[in-house]
Amino acid sequence: MKTSAIIFFFSLIAVSGIQAQMSDIFTAIKSGDANALGRHMDDPVEVCILEDQMIYSKKEAIAMISKFFSNNRPTDFKEMHQGSSKGKDSKYTIGSLTTSSGSFRVYIFVKQSGAKNVIQEIRFDKG
Repeated sequence: MKTSAIIFFFSLIAVSGIQAQMSDIFTAIKSGDANALGRHMDDPVEVCILEDQMIYSKKEAIAMISKFFSNNRPTDFKEMHQGSSKGKDSKYTIGSLTTSSGSFRVYIFVKQSGAKNVIQEIRFDKG
């Protein structure tokens, strides 16, 4: 019984940790803060902005996303859907980003890497 309670407790901590991290990611997107978003990125990371898809170093990815945010000033971000892999070591979120120049569909793929979760892929598609 104690073992089950301990496992449940640590599972709860892990879930709340990823939720807090995802909240930080959403806040960074909504505020157009590429540097804050970069703190959650893997190195390298796959970035797709409209038709431009490439694997970048973390530094290059931050620069690309910063340029995107400069051209498309974010005003709102809403999470629409989320899911996880069968192994539970990765999660994805689909959201809607409203900007000064229109709306974008955002896809974020986060995978556990050691003790933390990192963005391995982020996409901004017109939508």
